[in-house]
Amino acid sequence: MRLHTSLPADDPGEPDIRSAFRFLAWLYARQWRTLLIAGFFGSVWMSSIAVLPGALGLAIDEGLAKRDWGALWMWAGIILALAFTMAIIGMVRHQFAVHNYLTGAYRVVQLATRHATRVGAALPRSISTGEAVSVGSADPSAIGMTLDVFGRTIGSVVTFTGVALILLNISVPLGLVVLVGLPLQALVIGPLLKPLQQREHDYRERQGLLTSRANDIVSGLRVLRGIGGEELFARRYRENSADVHEFGMRVATTSAIMRGLQTFLPGVLLVAVTWLGARLAAAGDISPGDLIAVFGYTSFLLIPMSVFLETARKYTTAHAAARRIVDLLSVEPAVTDAADAAELDEPIERLVDPESDLTITGGRFIALACTDPDDAAVIADRIGRYVDSDATVNGRRLDSIRLDDIRRRVLVTDNEAHFFTGVLRDQLNVTGDHDDTTITAALDTAAAHDAVDSLGGLDGKLEPGARNVSGGQRQRLRLARALLAETEVLFLIDPTSAVDAHTEALIAQRLVAHREGSTTVVASASPLMLEQADSVAFVDGGKVLAIGTHRELMTSDPRYRGLVTRETESEGAR
Repeated sequence: MRLHTSLPADDPGEPDIRSAFRFLAWLYARQWRTLLIAGFFGSVWMSSIAVLPGALGLAIDEGLAKRDWGALWMWAGIILALAFTMAIIGMVRHQFAVHNYLTGAYRVVQLATRHATRVGAALPRSISTGEAVSVGSADPSAIGMTLDVFGRTIGSVVTFTGVALILLNISVPLGLVVLVGLPLQALVIGPLLKPLQQREHDYRERQGLLTSRANDIVSGLRVLRGIGGEELFARRYRENSADVHEFGMRVATTSAIMRGLQTFLPGVLLVAVTWLGARLAAAGDISPGDLIAVFGYTSFLLIPMSVFLETARKYTTAHAAARRIVDLLSVEPAVTDAADAAELDEPIERLVDPESDLTITGGRFIALACTDPDDAAVIADRIGRYVDSDATVNGRRLDSIRLDDIRRRVLVTDNEAHFFTGVLRDQLNVTGDHDDTTITAALDTAAAHDAVDSLGGLDGKLEPGARNVSGGQRQRLRLARALLAETEVLFLIDPTSAVDAHTEALIAQRLVAHREGSTTVVASASPLMLEQADSVAFVDGGKVLAIGTHRELMTSDPRYRGLVTRETESEGAR
């Protein structure tokens, strides 16, 4: 019978992010069935262990003491059956424990990944790279461990209660020593949990900041070497790393003290129970078999006590992880769907940005020539609805259209567009809808075959950020990927800024043919690209000041001519 669902879940759900505690409670509630099953098997497993001392005591009293070999063999068989049951149930319990761990960890990763996709560019402005890495790696595991231990925790509660009642039945003084002694241990260790929880949280924050610094250094290593700052930043990283290491040692000290007490205090209790039990046996108040059973029961109680402390320790770590996850999930996207947002059920014929006075007509190749390159990115953000604005599509406000519909139909790409690690074919063909012939056609338009050859073909692998290809190759691979998206509107920001003039001319000519019949907007001040456009919008101060073909504007607008000429002169100087 199949008891488990497949991993990961199709829908991770909508979490409660009002606090770390509420998030954890929501997560546990999502898995209540398998957690209860794990608790059942955990209870049966630990009960099998718990009754062994009693069975052993009865074997001594009923078999050895009375020299009843039949009874001895019977109790020996019972002990063997208990051991077999413990082994089988233990395997099932562990299977559910691992399942709960993986389900919880995967769910956290899904939630974090889905939310990161939703918020987009708003995430790095609110959460550092190191914190995001931690949420995607260490924190899911920390939370999953609390789900892993849940079955044993339930079993510990059940068996602790049962064994305590058995001890009271055997001897009230012995039972009271155990029932009072174990809670006293919790009172000694409990005060350590709160500072450990806070230190765990602070340590993870410091670790996240250190990871962010390392990521920044690696990303800017080429620049640092060029300006001679490599050693300076390396020294700062070593200093920060030493601080994190020192703080981590303080966290480890608190954890080590708690672990030491976890071993020492139960040992003291075991000695006390053994001493008292021996005196009671010597006085004839309990039998030798009872004494052995009491010793076994007390030894067994070290297991649930250890599980209780392990649960507290893991919850402390999970709570710190949950606070970071809640912080990430609380980041709001820059734009969201309005309550009455609807899909656009007709082709995009006209995009208008009132703030810049830019009008984009469907099916045309339009160029933006901006005196300030940042203006192109600002306009693109409004046209692509990465920020709220008064922009319209076919006469309707963009914010009245569902965001996912806009994302499918309008693509904005710039030179910061990221490449992930993986096979080149998969990195280019992100939808998985294209064959190699279509991919090759896009690569041909982008003049990117040399980049493919340098990787050993489409089956070659890109390193993180595509750093195993040159800047110019990376830019052309971005263009090929954008073309393969085949969106109705494609907004390219400086797609040829890192290529030579000959290659740029080829790309400009091929791009017109490749996007024929589709709407293409290219932000560029290169005459090679501007020459190919159906019309050019000259932008100065964030406003469209003139519209026409490249040659018309070169003749009629001296400001436009000055912009293009300066670029041409700089290229000639290079």
